Amino acid sequence: MKGQVLVVAALTAAVLGSGVGVVYTQHVNRRLFVEWQKLQAERDTLEVEWELLRLEQSTLVTDAAVEAVARTRLNMLAPDPGAILYIAPP
Repeated sequence: MKGQVLVVAALTAAVLGSGVGVVYTQHVNRRLFVEWQKLQAERDTLEVEWELLRLEQSTLVTDAAVEAVARTRLNMLAPDPGAILYIAPP
């Protein structure tokens, strides 16, 4: 009889411990899932920013290439700042 009580107590403790383990694991899983979603959103934002920076870089490279051709092949120079006239819009 005493042995049966010990077995029941041990099994009850094992079931309770297992239940606590399941609850803890689910909690950690939810917390990690939320963090994972935040990181995915950050990754998506960074990918968009990266594409915009690549586009800007290609534009700058193109402008630099046009300027290099203008300077070397056409012997063009940028005007002096004093020679530039600004016209105000009406």
